[in-house]
Amino acid sequence: MKKIYVVGGQQKNKVTKDWQQYNCGVILQIDIDQQELIKRTDYISPPEVSPDYEPSIVFKAGTVKNKKLYVCTETEILIYSLPNMVQIGYLSLPCFNDVHHILPTYNDNFLIANTGLDMVMEIDPRGDILNTWNVLMQPPWERFSPSYDYRKVPTTKPHHSHPNYVFTIGKDIWATRCLQKDAICLTKPNQKINIGGDYVHDGVLRGDTLYFTRVDGHVVTVDVHTLNIKNEYNLNHFSNHSQRIGWCRGIKVLDDETVIVGFTRIRPSKNPLGNEQLYNQLDTFLPTRIACYNLVQGKLLWEHNLEKYNFNAVFSIHMEDE
Repeated sequence: MKKIYVVGGQQKNKVTKDWQQYNCGVILQIDIDQQELIKRTDYISPPEVSPDYEPSIVFKAGTVKNKKLYVCTETEILIYSLPNMVQIGYLSLPCFNDVHHILPTYNDNFLIANTGLDMVMEIDPRGDILNTWNVLMQPPWERFSPSYDYRKVPTTKPHHSHPNYVFTIGKDIWATRCLQKDAICLTKPNQKINIGGDYVHDGVLRGDTLYFTRVDGHVVTVDVHTLNIKNEYNLNHFSNHSQRIGWCRGIKVLDDETVIVGFTRIRPSKNPLGNEQLYNQLDTFLPTRIACYNLVQGKLLWEHNLEKYNFNAVFSIHMEDE
């Protein structure tokens, strides 16, 4: 049995603002051979680390390392042991706002994309902040106060960059910048990967190739040595669907040809990130799901609808042997 973990959340029945969308964080364990649900894990953040009115609670992008699944809500870091999904770690700091990704480092610290503050932070397991980078290379606390509790702030939008994923090349730390449609090296700021196109997510490294998703349904691969684009795959052309395939975010690379990608059906929103209106009509999108593609052959191999599990937003996809 091949098992994957899909990280995301359950949407509310009624959404008034796009930063109030989610009821709870959800992790699905799915048998991808049988395409059946094995287990669902739900989580609701405690009131003391959430906005006081209509908080949005969802799991955003995680990482698997040494049989542990590291995930984040908008204001917390949680660690689960695999495969039993027992919570074994927890951390929340007042500076956390709209956290989008957590990556454990080689020395067991945490790198987090603290999206609401347009920052990446390095934090040790005790919660001490070791390094802070504004992803636009501005003074980190120029726009924000280090003494304020941003967990109680519903949103800091409009974001100036919206960093949503952290990865490393060697010991250099990189962040994917959604609004700039690129990735930038925080430890060597002269290095940048220009991806272009639409909003960018992910930054998954396999071998000498980085895999990025774009919300318009493209997968972009980048050579880790040259930092140049190797290939761009338009999944819209692989699927032959009459409807839009959805907000593309979350990727699991199975081998050099095959990937599993997440698609989220977006609730109506006047202003999801910037000023664009492309992803606002609920009824024009296919359901929230995961889909497996052979990129080289340009084929959709299979799809699995996640909405039948009351799961409405995908942020990352994992296997326990990563």
